[in-house]
Amino acid sequence: MSLGQDLAPHLPFLRRYARALTGSQAHGDAFVRATLEAIVASPEDFPRDVDPRLGLYRTFHAIWSSANIEEGDEPGDGYNNPEGIARARLSRITPLSRQALLLTSLEGFSTEDTAFLIGCGPDDVDSLVTEAMTEIERQTFANVLIIEDEPIIAMDIETIVRDLGHNVTGVAVTRDEAIAQARQHPPGLVLADIQLADDSSGIDAVKDILAEFSVPVIFITAFPERLLTGTRPEPTFLITKPFQRSTVKAAISQALFFDAATIPADLTMIVSD
Repeated sequence: MSLGQDLAPHLPFLRRYARALTGSQAHGDAFVRATLEAIVASPEDFPRDVDPRLGLYRTFHAIWSSANIEEGDEPGDGYNNPEGIARARLSRITPLSRQALLLTSLEGFSTEDTAFLIGCGPDDVDSLVTEAMTEIERQTFANVLIIEDEPIIAMDIETIVRDLGHNVTGVAVTRDEAIAQARQHPPGLVLADIQLADDSSGIDAVKDILAEFSVPVIFITAFPERLLTGTRPEPTFLITKPFQRSTVKAAISQALFFDAATIPADLTMIVSD
């Protein structure tokens, strides 16, 4: 089997990871394209002594690390706009800790594989993940709308959201309910299943909501690769069913982290007053 055939099944998930890491479909896909271009240009440099997925992500990290300038950014006038706010937040968290968080919680890599991918010791991975979660959770707070027609799953998601310190404004089971609840209580984050109770679509519900509100969205689906082709506007954040609680926590934290409208957690007491 050719190298291209070995790597093809893993590309949708690399897109998911790259988008979550950068907070943008466009930026994430650009890094994936650069990774593939590097592999095509020098196939002999691709690590053949490891699993193809590990080799692909390792090559991606080499590209990401060489282009990453966030740590050296200095605050300025640009920090008054949404992109600047995101950069200001990112400057407080090392890229290494964010990578460790997403690789373990979103992509499901083991501690050992994560250590290999980001070039640190296995003992360091757990502390890096804890560091990232603590800092992200401290900086973000949101009102969350859940669109999910399975009661047990909805309850589980609601518990996770509240455990992170966020407020759940409602749980909708149909497209119409989701739109009505969003209008009644404008959300700061939407968690959306794709197939809903009345055979309506969570994707359509989100499109309607986004037509009226600017809000980050995390989709929940059993088939993420269908939404990660890189050929059209697609979700930046996807969770695969069945999911782990840590996966949901990581996706929520990262989605809110890049959203300029998210209320810093240390300001919630002021806002509530």
